[in-house]
Amino acid sequence: MPEMEEPKTSESQAQQITRRRFILGVIAGGAVVSAASYKILAPGGRGRTWGGERLITLNVNGKPRRVEAMKQETLAWTLRYKLGLTGTKLGCDRAECGSCTVLIDDVPYYSCSVLTNTVRGRKVVTIEGLAADDGKLHPVQQAVVDEQGFQCAFCMPGFVMSAVGYLKKNPNPTREEMAQGLSGNLCRCQDYTKILDAMMRGAETMRRA
Repeated sequence: MPEMEEPKTSESQAQQITRRRFILGVIAGGAVVSAASYKILAPGGRGRTWGGERLITLNVNGKPRRVEAMKQETLAWTLRYKLGLTGTKLGCDRAECGSCTVLIDDVPYYSCSVLTNTVRGRKVVTIEGLAADDGKLHPVQQAVVDEQGFQCAFCMPGFVMSAVGYLKKNPNPTREEMAQGLSGNLCRCQDYTKILDAMMRGAETMRRA
């Protein structure tokens, strides 16, 4: 009885195996990197981190905050998941919707497109940092409450931060100018008329203060 020969592996099959192993390696490597940058917040804002991070100090809402951040970590991620400042919303996560807008040195920025490491030594303000120490709301925040300017309000923090930043540059805008100043923010509920009403009321209150 003739001996059975082992099936030969074609060159294309070998390439497929190699490619499959390569893809699996990339996926596994990505999982390791993701795990390295993940941090679980515990009650009180404390958490546990894993390797690959660097301890830095940020000036957030007028206070120094020590935080561990990876080189490729965005400011939006750090604010929400490392510092617990969830008022900064993540919408598109690609610098298109404006929900993650914060002020950096009084200028509005999409925090999803800013690396945390680049804001050391700069002043970062989030929606949580606008109110006074006694709890009194910023005029723009109060105007949103008074005018009921948003429907679902998911995008509200980004609009408020953009308006506050714009009013620092132009404290007496026309309605058209305010609309232009907020053009980088999107509202999925399409409540732009109410939003502009609220922002214009906030501007008026600021001028009277």
